[in-house]
Amino acid sequence: MKTTLLLVEDHHLVRQGIHALLKEPPEMEVVGEAADGRTALQLAGECHPDVVIMDISIPKLNGI
Repeated sequence: MKTTLLLVEDHHLVRQGIHALLKEPPEMEVVGEAADGRTALQLAGECHPDVVIMDISIPKLNGI
């Protein structure tokens, strides 16, 4: 069974890099990406990820 991940990072290039690293292990699957807190909350409700990897400083809600 794969561990599902949601990535939340407002810098597109950083988010792409993290996604590239996390798609390599076959036991992990990135199920969503968001650039702000509101979108992250919406995606978390839709995707129900096992793990959320979130930047602390993001627009429209902080990462804490």
